[in-house]
Amino acid sequence: MQKLINSHKKQKELNLLIIVSVLILALLAISPEAASSSNLELSPSPERGPVSEQIRADTLEETGDSGVVITSNEDPETPLKMGQYLHIGYTIMGIGAAVLVLLAYLRMDPGEPRLAKNFLGDLRSLKIWKTARTEESEEPAETDKEKDEVKKLRLLTALPVLSITLAEILIFSGRMGAAVWIHIGTLIALSLSNILIRDLEVHKIYQAMMLLPVLRLINLSMPIFYETTLYTFVFIYGPLAIPLAIIVMNQQYSLEQIGITQKHIIPYMLLSVPLGFLLGLGEYLTIRTDYLIPDLTFTNLLKLTIIMVFFVGLVEELIFRSVLQTRLEDALSVREALLISSLLFGLMHSGYGTYQEILYTGFVGFIMGFVYYRTKSLPFITVLHGFVNVFLFGILPHLSI
Repeated sequence: MQKLINSHKKQKELNLLIIVSVLILALLAISPEAASSSNLELSPSPERGPVSEQIRADTLEETGDSGVVITSNEDPETPLKMGQYLHIGYTIMGIGAAVLVLLAYLRMDPGEPRLAKNFLGDLRSLKIWKTARTEESEEPAETDKEKDEVKKLRLLTALPVLSITLAEILIFSGRMGAAVWIHIGTLIALSLSNILIRDLEVHKIYQAMMLLPVLRLINLSMPIFYETTLYTFVFIYGPLAIPLAIIVMNQQYSLEQIGITQKHIIPYMLLSVPLGFLLGLGEYLTIRTDYLIPDLTFTNLLKLTIIMVFFVGLVEELIFRSVLQTRLEDALSVREALLISSLLFGLMHSGYGTYQEILYTGFVGFIMGFVYYRTKSLPFITVLHGFVNVFLFGILPHLSI
């Protein structure tokens, strides 16, 4: 009895910690300081296509990989002001709050513990399609039970997907404030899900889903400190590596499961460049982005490649393919995992304000997901993703195709 009381007390303390942490993140994301420092907005321009990237004497606007237009009023020739150091502090607090949410969530007791080595075996029994021979060999009661479990997993997976979808649709329509609150509510709900749900499979899926609202909230609350948004990607995707690493370790994936392998590494690297060009060309013709580097010198291209491959490409592919898609494959099926992960990947580009971009990036996400399923090579899809962005934000805009 005493053990149960202590466990309940610990649960209440952790739940309170999560709520406070997420509210801190919420206040930072919608605070006047964050708004004045980053001035995130969606501003379609009929003169430049569906995405506005107007450069004026007093304002610099650029569109990042996540599709959010970032406005910077900074004078590139002046040093950092004291207010900007304050914004750095706000940003660190926000990232710390998000990480604290994940740490607190991972300490919670989801119910009756099960050994990790038996976990994947349990998930395999929930595969959606089975052979007729397997179904005939099972007792009807067991088959019905498994069908009920699969329906439950589908329903509980659909809830955060719908919530994230709604938030991104609001961003697409320009209602940024409402979208932020829905992402915050989604993050809180996923964090506190263990109060009502005692299913380890669901908790593993929810851990993966938590990365998406965290990604968006960090994106929206990140101020601009440089004359170009290229370096801002480092500040957005670098901190995301912390909660991402926590979840990967908690899910107890092996290196092979998350795609870290040297198998066929040379042909994959050679193939990633022309394939990245084709996918990048299609996206450029869809949204006509502006460049993130002033010219095509070797130094600028090297900077762009490093940031797009080792920050944007690596972190996004770990989130959408290595963690989310892999977890959905184990819990549901390959087909559903590809559809859900590619849908969410496309929706996370809603900030461009054009449905063509959402559809195209969803299509690209499906291709990358299928390539990852067939090759299980994280280096391949990371470099492929990186070169799509190198062509999209660097080479093709300067060539004015």
